[in-house]
This record gives sequence, structure tokens and C-alpha cells, in this order.
Amino acid sequence: MFSKITSNIKVSVVPEYDIKNSYPSENRFVFKYNIVIENKGEATIKILKRKWLIFDLGFGFTEVVGDGIIGLTPDIEPDEKFAYFSNVMLRSGVGNMSGKYLVQNLETNENFEIDIPKFELLSEVLSN
Repeated sequence: MFSKITSNIKVSVVPEYDIKNSYPSENRFVFKYNIVIENKGEATIKILKRKWLIFDLGFGFTEVVGDGIIGLTPDIEPDEKFAYFSNVMLRSGVGNMSGKYLVQNLETNENFEIDIPKFELLSEVLSN
């Protein structure tokens, strides 16, 4: 597990190689990642946007920016968690991801960024 706390918001990530949906002979390596966002602060927050930086060894960096997460802009109350999973495909089977969420404090309407910790992506095919 990879975790980071920014402005009293804890983001934890557990990546997993998805062998069922990967086709190494076609340079298609799929990874699932589970994310838990924990509001350890005193105000309710809303996730507005996400920004990912994806590194694929031999193919470089890709930036992905979008509204919300998995089609939602969830509100997370103090001491509550929001969990979801998504996936990413690499062509090399080796890489990493990191990112940021744009969050709004619903009491003050202040927007701020929280970090998504950098996590490694390594296919089982290449780790043997």
C-alpha cells in the first residue's frame, strides 16, 4: 500500500497487475488500482478534479486530467472514507503513477490540491 496525507486528507493506493486482461505478446499490460480517500479534517470536502501522471518505461509520460473520479464528484464528510477502483494500461509492463485531486472545502468554498502518492506498476510476467 502507498499512502500520503495532504491537508488532513489521506489517500491510499493498492495497485495490482490484472493478468486476466493483459496480453504481454501484444504489449498490453493492465493494472487495477484501489484508492481510499479518508477525510481526517474537520470540514466536508468535495473531489472536483483529478490529474494523473503516468510513466510507461520506454514510452514516457502521459498526463490525464478530468472532472471528478469515476464519473462522480463525491462529498466526503469528516472521519468518512470514499473508496473506488480504476485501471490503466501500459505498453511496457513497467511504470508508475502519481497525481493530484482538486478538492473543495464545502464550509469555506476554498479549493486546494491533495497528493495521490506515487505507486509502482510492475507486471508479474516481468518480475519472474
